[in-house]
Amino acid sequence: MLNIPQLLATELNLKPFQVQNALELLAEGATVPFISRYRKERTGEMDEVQLRDLFDRYAYLQELEERKSVILNAITEQGKLTDELKAKIETCLQKTELEDLYLPYRPKRRTRATIAKEKGLEPLADFIKSLNVKNAPLIPLEEEAAKYISEEKGVKTAEEALKGASDILAEFVADKADLRAYLRDYLLEEGIFVSRLKDEHPEGSTKFEMYRNYSIKVRNIAPHNLLALCRGENEGILSFDVSFDEDFVLSHLESEEIKSKQRPIRSFYQEMLKDAFNRLMKTSLISEVIAQKKEFADIESIKTFETNLRELLLSAPAGMKPTLALDPGFRTGCKMAILDTTGKFIEYQAIFPHTGAGQRTNAAQTLQNVIEKYKIELIAIGNGTASRETDEFVAEVFQKMERKPVKVIVNESGASIYSASKVAAAEFPDLDVTVRGAISIGRRLQDPLAELVKIDPKSIGVGQYQHDVDQKLLKKKLDETVESCVNYVGVDLNTASKELLTFVSGISSTVANNIVAYRNENGAFKNRRQLLKVPKLGPKAFEQAAGFLRIRGGENPLDNTAVHPESYPVVQTIAKDLGVALTQVAQIGEKIKKADLKKYVTETVGEPTLRDILKELEKPGRDPRAEFKYATFKEGIKEISDLKPGMELEGIVTNVANFGAFVDIGVHQDGLVHISQLADRFVDDPKKVVKVGQVVKVQVLEVNEKLKRVGLSMKAVKQ
Repeated sequence: MLNIPQLLATELNLKPFQVQNALELLAEGATVPFISRYRKERTGEMDEVQLRDLFDRYAYLQELEERKSVILNAITEQGKLTDELKAKIETCLQKTELEDLYLPYRPKRRTRATIAKEKGLEPLADFIKSLNVKNAPLIPLEEEAAKYISEEKGVKTAEEALKGASDILAEFVADKADLRAYLRDYLLEEGIFVSRLKDEHPEGSTKFEMYRNYSIKVRNIAPHNLLALCRGENEGILSFDVSFDEDFVLSHLESEEIKSKQRPIRSFYQEMLKDAFNRLMKTSLISEVIAQKKEFADIESIKTFETNLRELLLSAPAGMKPTLALDPGFRTGCKMAILDTTGKFIEYQAIFPHTGAGQRTNAAQTLQNVIEKYKIELIAIGNGTASRETDEFVAEVFQKMERKPVKVIVNESGASIYSASKVAAAEFPDLDVTVRGAISIGRRLQDPLAELVKIDPKSIGVGQYQHDVDQKLLKKKLDETVESCVNYVGVDLNTASKELLTFVSGISSTVANNIVAYRNENGAFKNRRQLLKVPKLGPKAFEQAAGFLRIRGGENPLDNTAVHPESYPVVQTIAKDLGVALTQVAQIGEKIKKADLKKYVTETVGEPTLRDILKELEKPGRDPRAEFKYATFKEGIKEISDLKPGMELEGIVTNVANFGAFVDIGVHQDGLVHISQLADRFVDDPKKVVKVGQVVKVQVLEVNEKLKRVGLSMKAVKQ
């Protein structure tokens, strides 16, 4: 079998000790964020991407080895395992290749070949096979086939006997691993995806119009195009297939399989090979090619989703300030929720600024009173129905005020999902779903990460064909992304929700519940060591989690940094040598630059960890996220009908796909900046130019109200 660690080192260009140590840490229960942050000495400073690639490939190879054992046992039981076949199976590196090798030995349902064998025609097939050599004697096949005529076995004529023998040989050929591999590669390289829209869909009536008469080389199709074809087929709007040069395929099969120069044998084999390909290989190979390209498209789409989700989760927080959140509405009014500096819900009111002049006046007075009473610094307005009208209403109220809060339109994707969820019901059992939605809108302005972790990432609106990709892989990768972001930023131990704590390295859902329960019963944590008093949070979980949990204003200033408790002794030694008290940790960062780090290296704390400690002490407790910025939508532009080509607007990127970026410009319908319009240079990947949450300037290129499509350009406007 394979030497997996050695293979991984070669494939991923890593040193053997890196692979070995990383796999040992994984086996010990260490998480990727913990290993990449606090075990750099053991892994040679592998980052999260390298670690996840290593662990994914390791899992794949482990599954491959397990499957090999099953297959080897199955073939051995049949008494058909040769040394050559065993060697091929044991050195195989891909699941597709492995299944090709197993195909001839896989238990089959009753096929035409098995029926022919039941009729006693296998010896005839073997005889014909023996004639397929260069210098075979010329023996009439009909004469040999006549020997197998049997009323009892259901073989009435020599022609039927030959047909049965052909079925047996066709299945034998169709199961050949090398032939299948060659033809699959041929289809991947030279095949053409072709599609057409069904007749019942007139021109311009669907979003799949570009696929009406579409063709592209299989090797060249973009992931989003293939996913669109799959969705269109699933929705019954289009059909697609793989076309190719069938004459070339048959010619290849003949050149590989026909050895005899005798015309009767050649003719027999030509017909048999045509049947083998058309009946037994063509459909399955096309399905495998589509599946292989679909798997690649899934992976690329999920990568894009991961990137977008990371940017969204790491969006700059406006800060934990007194916040007024507005969930806009026309007839039903605007739901207004007040949040304090910890995100705690204080009060709810409904105002009706869009149902007449009298109501608008009352709403304005109520809003002004609330802003002044609670010293509101932030106003979050959801970007759904009546968003722009509510934004203008708030701006009117501001005209009468000296001190004006910061007013931001917030993307409310997923807020309704949260408000109806068990999480929201547990958090606010006595509040209506609309009020919960308003609270969520306000909190995601204060701290996007802390609020968005409560929502299934698929509901946040930053995916590309997320419902069409491998759902198991999607969940795994998105969970990894959330885990990575939460641990990158760090979590306030005394304010974090159960949902946020669940994503901290080493903390399970049960332990997260226990932390919240302990906090509610005993008050705020004063130091990290108190975590060990939490039920089911043992030394291992403490080791994994402690460095990512922050305590502001606690007993030990280092508890509000990313310095792990295991490194406190070395920091204390450094502080003592520098003559700085721990209460003045920032001064350590300033003075240590002159110190020799090497003198503080120990068996467990090496230079990489010391460099991290130095970086952390320079700005202890800092938030690594970017500075907060927000877009200002143009006044008077509320609906798609208000847009005109040539307009220049400001907007915010809401989603990035392989083909471009979607931008919210305040008209309830995101516009698309196609990849060709992102910059005045060639762009091969939109993620290199824009990211979710980025404020950009755009020009309107085209507006299609019927299909609700808006075309935008960034290269036409100076950013």
